[in-house]
Formats: sequence, C-alpha cells, structure tokens
Amino acid sequence: MAASAYRQRVEDLPAQPSHSIPPTVPPTVASAVHPPTAAAPQFTTLGGLRRSGHAHRPVRTELRDNLVALMQGDGPRFPGIVGFDETVLPQVERAILAGHDIVFLGERGQGKTRLIRTLVSLLDEWSPAVAGCEINDHPYAPVCGRCRALAADLGDALPVVWRHRGERFSEKLATPDTSVGDLIGDVDPVKVAEGRTLGDPETVHYGLVPRTNRGIFSVNELPDLAERIQVALLNVLEERDIQVRGYLLRLPLDLLLVASANPEDYTNRGRIITPLKDRFGAEVRTHYPLHLTDELALIRQEAVMSWAGSPLGAPEIPDHLVEIVARFTRLVRDAPQVDQRSGVSARLSVAAAETVAASAVRRAALTGEETPTARVVDLAAIVPAVRGKVEFDQLEEGREDEVLALLLRRAVAETFRARLAGADLTGLQARFDADGPVETGDLVAAAELLRRVGPVPGLAAILTRLGVDGAESPGLAAAALELAMEGLHLNRRLAKEELPGRTVYGT
Repeated sequence: MAASAYRQRVEDLPAQPSHSIPPTVPPTVASAVHPPTAAAPQFTTLGGLRRSGHAHRPVRTELRDNLVALMQGDGPRFPGIVGFDETVLPQVERAILAGHDIVFLGERGQGKTRLIRTLVSLLDEWSPAVAGCEINDHPYAPVCGRCRALAADLGDALPVVWRHRGERFSEKLATPDTSVGDLIGDVDPVKVAEGRTLGDPETVHYGLVPRTNRGIFSVNELPDLAERIQVALLNVLEERDIQVRGYLLRLPLDLLLVASANPEDYTNRGRIITPLKDRFGAEVRTHYPLHLTDELALIRQEAVMSWAGSPLGAPEIPDHLVEIVARFTRLVRDAPQVDQRSGVSARLSVAAAETVAASAVRRAALTGEETPTARVVDLAAIVPAVRGKVEFDQLEEGREDEVLALLLRRAVAETFRARLAGADLTGLQARFDADGPVETGDLVAAAELLRRVGPVPGLAAILTRLGVDGAESPGLAAAALELAMEGLHLNRRLAKEELPGRTVYGT
C-alpha cells in the first residue's frame, strides 16, 4: 500500500485523547495490577517528541536503568512479593541488570506468575509508539514496512500514541494446542481476500510475541508447549527476530522473554528442549516461604475478599487463627502422606483463611452478631475446602480427610504452645470442674458462648497474651477463650466431644 494511502487512513482515524489509554485497547492483567499514576505526555507527533528531548532506549536498558534507580532509592523494587528478599530477588535483579531472559522454576503456588507480572513496574510508565502499528514500533526507529513508509512520507508529522506499561506486557498459558501462529504469526486469509498478494508481508497476522515488541512477554508452564512450537522461540531468544511462512521478513524484536515451569514438568507432562534452555540467560529457582513470619504476611496480603457494601462488614480474623492456618499449611507441605513432588500451593493457606472468614460471616448472618469474628470452631470448615488442593500418596487413598484433620489439630496445638505456653489456665479449668461442660459450635454466637462460660479468673491475662482486648469485642474474647479450651483439650487437660455442628468441652 502506498504511503499516501497510509496517510489517508491515519487521517480518517478518530482522534484519541492523549492523556488516556485508547479505548480500542483491551485491558490487560498487567494494566489492572499497575494502573496509571500520571497522565500521558501530550506530544502526539514525531516532531513534538523530538522537541521534548525524549530518548529511545531498548527495553532491557529501560528495565536496567529503572531498577538501578529503585535500588538507589528507598521504595519497594518488587511490590507484593513476600519471602524472596534474600534468596530469589537478588537472582532476578542480577538477571535484569545483565539483560537476560529468565525462566522461573518452582512448584505450583510459589508466586512465579506474580513475580513475572511485577516486572512490569520496572518499565517506563508511558512509552511512545507509532499510531496504529501492530508491533508497537518506536517513532525514532520503525521496523515494519508500514511504519517505515509512513515515516518517510510524513516526517515529523508522523502520529504518535502513548502506551502505558500495563499494555506492554503479554502472557500466554502454554497448552498443547498452542500453535506457531498464536505465538509468532501466520498468513491472514481475510487480508488476502481483500486483494493483497501472498507475497505481500502485509498479509501476515502477527502473533503475541511480535505484538509485545518493546515489552515483556511471558510463557507460563513452558514445558506444556509442544516441542515443535518451542523451536519457534529459538530465533526470538537468540537472533531477536521472527520468521513467518517463509516470507523474507526480518523484524528485529526488542523484548524480554520470561517463562515459568514446574521442575517436575521436565519428566512428567513435557520438557523444555535443550536448545531453548540454553538460550535463557538466567534460571531462577523459587520456593515456598521459609519462615513462619513470611507465611503469615502472605496470608494477610492475599486473603483479601471484597466486603464493600456488605451489611455485616469485613470479618475479623484474630492473629492466632491466621497463625494456625499458616502452621497447618507448613505441616501439610512436610507431611509424608502428601506427594511432595507436586508441592502444596500458597493458595491452600489463602483459601483456608478465606473459608474461616466465610464461616464467621455465616454465623453472624444466622445468629445476629454485629461483627463477624472467626473462632476455633470455624477451623473445621478448612478440611473439605482444601482437600482438592493436596495430592496424597496412593497408599493414603480414602484417608485424606483424616490426615488433614490430624495436621490441623497439630497446628492448633503448636499455636497454643507458642501463644499460651506458661499461661495460668487453672481458673478456666476450675470453672469446668465446678460448673460442668460448655457447648459451643459454628452457630453459637460469641455473646452466648461468653454467657455459657461465665466469669473466668485469669481470662484478662489470656487475652493479653493473645494481643486482644475482650472489652472492645465479645467476638475476640470468645475466640481467645475457644483457643484456650482447645489447647487444654489437646494437652489432655480437658475432655471434649464433637457432634455434628456442635462441640462440647468438659464432658
């Protein structure tokens, strides 16, 4: 197509406000994670861009320079990433500074995808591109035939649009049915039907990789990609160009390629072919949180549900219950009955915490409690909720619920010892010796439980050890009391009988 025709097509396009993302661009995951914080620059032509003093940098240089600037400041370099500060993140930083493509290896639920998406924050917030270009050519150095023709014809009048960094990230979940056309591109029969000849490069429909030019492209679960499709990425990683259907088409791509994989996938569902592994500059191994404090921070960060507008408000999960969930997750990961090759995802602890919160909301809705507060009786809902997230050894078939329930009791016992070891619980035990059993359950309101137990000598000290103030919330007082009763039972100092929907202490 002649340059004059391109000029007419550009002039016929509706004007887009320069301060916003064009509405024709669909929102991406990265744009949702990294929303705009400042308006885009107002320069809309190549001439205005030159006068602004804008400098063109390759994407790897852009990532490196922005990372160095963050390292010299005090702000977070990888926001939202927990537990990798001393192990994984230094390797990632070295890879970015070296300009390497990266493959992340780790079991499921170790935050590989989250970490990859966080790399988007290292890109410039706004970047110029030739208006209408499918592969996001930079106005200073266009590479596709269409943009070169426009630049030669229009000169400084070449139209420029500004793309937010959230639009410069694409990811593809590798599946066996992924084709070369999906990643690289293929002949577009519609363009051929419009009158173009097969020899015209304009008949090519670009795939995800060239459309992410000047950005970050991610392939999740890379070993699931068929080996013949992995071969198509060899040129992208080494020569930095693409080949489509034998066309004499050489497009020097400027992008960072990042992939994720489970180490077991090398021998299970598939493998990463040796030439492709060799072309990745850095291989980074991820891991589950090494410390309990990191597990707690991860749960607090991720177990967030939208309770806006809820008539009951957001449920409160006391710290000791979050600790129980964290300890339970760590025990499941170490349990010999669990198939450790597949790992135990961090999503297990998140789902468990959300289930406990939901149980508290259900109780509040049915009993009329004003503030939903999670208690020990809500922990029983965890086992059926997370059963599908754990792969057990074949010898444990049929015992899954029993194993998880045992590990949950161990988590409660460990938390009790960590929080209330050495606390004076004789007053609580004396209450059962004098007044008999107390019935609780997931439908017993906090105020009703406190009424049934009555005054307990030393209860204030228990609340203080757990860091809660019962005077402010009956729910927190009831939660602390239930932990103390369950701890006494697990230490064989208090009898307990479990019935459907009810728990009786002191029988």
